Amino acid sequence: MNNGFSTGEEDSRGGHTDQTCCLIDDMERCRNQAGYASYSKRIQKTVAQKRLKLSSDPSAQHIYICDYHKARIQSVRTKRRRKDSEDDSNETDTDLHEFPDLYQLHVSTLRRYKRHFKVQTRQGMKRAQLADTIMKHFKTIPIKEKEIITFFVYMVKMGSNKLDQKNGIGSNDTT
Repeated sequence: MNNGFSTGEEDSRGGHTDQTCCLIDDMERCRNQAGYASYSKRIQKTVAQKRLKLSSDPSAQHIYICDYHKARIQSVRTKRRRKDSEDDSNETDTDLHEFPDLYQLHVSTLRRYKRHFKVQTRQGMKRAQLADTIMKHFKTIPIKEKEIITFFVYMVKMGSNKLDQKNGIGSNDTT
């Protein structure tokens, strides 16, 4: 248990039919069925900044929230202008560079990521701590958007992918 939250290692992730939302909404515990969205630290920060009257129930054995609260939290999130939109346009878009919610991944998946990228962590970390550490690493990976998009479009037009190249499939060999 980490600050009243389950690390998630003990659940089977087979569904949350027996679990209710972990949130207390305006001093009353939510009774809706928990979905797959988690009440991560990033979401908690958003809730605090927007002064929503939501808090996690310390007696909850998980960090999953219902679809109602997920939609409510998403509806108050800050919208950003697109970089390529005109100044006089009223067009807005949600954060284009939103990061994945790693709290929903299995521990084995997080460990594979850690092993692949050789991320240094303490031994015996819980899932939530491991997800936080991996998210910090994930945010540091540099990307060249124009190069990636150009390469993607090229590969789609050519009808091949990077895995084909590695395996020698799709090469110009006519044997």
